[in-house]
Amino acid sequence: MKKKLYILLAVVITSFAACQKLDVPPVNIVQDADLFTTEAGVDAYISRMYYTMPIEDFKYHPVGAFNQTGQVGSPHAISGEAVSRDLGNVTETHNYWSAAYLLIRDCNYFIATMPTYASNHKPEQVQMWIAEAQFVRAFTYFALVKRYGGVPLVDKLLTKPGETISELASEIEELKIPRSSEEAIWDFVAKELDAVYITLPETNKSNRANKYVAAALKSRAMLYAGTIAKYNTIDLTTGGIRLCGVPASKAVTYFKAAYDAANLLNGKYALYKNKWSATDKEAQYQNFVSLFLDNSTANRESIFARQFKYPDLTHMYDALNVPKQWEGPQGNYSSETLPTLNLVEMYEGFPKNPDGTIQTMDAGGKYLTYTNTMDIFANVEPRLRATVILPGDLFKSVQIEVRRGVFTGASTGGLSDLTPGNASTAYPATLLGSATVAANLDAANLVTLSNGTKITRSGASGIYTAIGANATGGTYTGFYVRKYLSPEKPQAETLPNRSDQQFIEFRYGEVVLNKAEAAYELFLLGQGATYATEALTLTNSIRERAGASLYVAINNINDVRTERRRELAFENKTIWDLRRWRIANLEQNNTIYKALIPIMLQDQSKYILDVRNEERGVNYTFQTRWYYNQIPTAAIAKSLNLVQNPGW
Repeated sequence: MKKKLYILLAVVITSFAACQKLDVPPVNIVQDADLFTTEAGVDAYISRMYYTMPIEDFKYHPVGAFNQTGQVGSPHAISGEAVSRDLGNVTETHNYWSAAYLLIRDCNYFIATMPTYASNHKPEQVQMWIAEAQFVRAFTYFALVKRYGGVPLVDKLLTKPGETISELASEIEELKIPRSSEEAIWDFVAKELDAVYITLPETNKSNRANKYVAAALKSRAMLYAGTIAKYNTIDLTTGGIRLCGVPASKAVTYFKAAYDAANLLNGKYALYKNKWSATDKEAQYQNFVSLFLDNSTANRESIFARQFKYPDLTHMYDALNVPKQWEGPQGNYSSETLPTLNLVEMYEGFPKNPDGTIQTMDAGGKYLTYTNTMDIFANVEPRLRATVILPGDLFKSVQIEVRRGVFTGASTGGLSDLTPGNASTAYPATLLGSATVAANLDAANLVTLSNGTKITRSGASGIYTAIGANATGGTYTGFYVRKYLSPEKPQAETLPNRSDQQFIEFRYGEVVLNKAEAAYELFLLGQGATYATEALTLTNSIRERAGASLYVAINNINDVRTERRRELAFENKTIWDLRRWRIANLEQNNTIYKALIPIMLQDQSKYILDVRNEERGVNYTFQTRWYYNQIPTAAIAKSLNLVQNPGW
């Protein structure tokens, strides 16, 4: 049966690709009766809708859109979590518009057509399937409204089954639906998910939504809407309809909706602690690593995950992101996601200056020295190690060697800052580095330290002096991403489109943070001190699992936000948080992100850690018009009823 389902799904995908123009029902190859009269046919249709849902998973790219198979450049490079050789200061440019309305059309067609064939199935099955189509439609409208604000609201099939192109042409004007208000779209998403929650069961097939997935989406969506109501200042109003922006008076309503939706998951899911121990930092580290890789039913934190399986459905996450030492046999494509020091400094457990930045200099302005690059991170919170590979930490039981070079000048009396003011200046000639792996391994280029040890100039995983887009590779920030990397994949299999670990789209940790943020915002909006108390309890539940110290109090909304950024790093959530909080333009304002550069001192056989702007010096500036994406010009050209967003 499974094989037959795969074949039918393939036929359905091909058929829809051939006939999805305007709103014309599919008339070739697969007819309605072939699909809607059997459970396998319905499953194939629904599976296709889930597959094309705009999930920002391993195959998402801000330039290349969804379900990409060969796109390089890390999506995390637009949020400040990381930098990447192949993606710089850009916003999302793939124009998720036509594909969204094709998917909405599929949902509407299913919702309108399924009742015709209801007699072939149990009533509860039909209701569940229709609710799933509503869920996919709500998910898609959420993807649209967070990008564009108000969009055309199409919640029914616009054409009649069997209509010809000529008949459609006579009605073309009425199909040019104008944009609804942004508020109306948020309200539609909420109403849709309320209905879905009532209808869907508590459990469903793998890769399919249940009622708690709908609640998790509502919690996320309403939190987004609440922050737009409170923090957005952009206003686009035409014909009395506010297309961009939400009345501030709706903030409490939306935050309360987010809070209430999160409550629906109480007792149904839990924070993953299967390998956790309150007294064992290593266990806490392994627990957080396993959270993202455990796709068994024992993972009660995972609410909704996209499952992959080699060779049928794969991705490139390992090949694109492993450290240079673990790069696969086809060569120079690893090291795409390079975490910034800015992100690392959000975590705790290492020496910091009064301003919260990492402390690598003594009171006299001289570098502190370390026997190993991990010494400074000896007491770091375990969640950071499970999120970022720190220089010198272990991955697949191998030390990830990161070193920019060997400083051959005098340092025994103390060494002053090589790059004053975190500058993007070049290092002195007394710092010997390597441009290529071959040069690094050349025996003639080895350096003898004061203790008699001979070492390569650069570490095996960088930092190389050739750091361009098509150069040697390796980190140039001092870090690699750790979250989601498979610790078991052999190097020979670390190839493009050979990875198949799951991507968790909704997890309980996010729901807890949604509730905490909504609660604290409700407190700030005068809804009662009990909300602040609950926000503290919820946030500390996340921090306890992370191995971090507990908050005594939440001092301001930034405490809640920063905890969210720590917990959800590299899950494709942060950029949308920065956008909804309306702080992206403040964080990215002629910004060059920071690196932590290990350097070996030849005359001491010890390391220093240099804090500086990353050497490529890529400047990030978030334009305020990017808070609302550009509506595709092709869409506007087809319909004068569509109004373009501000600044485009």
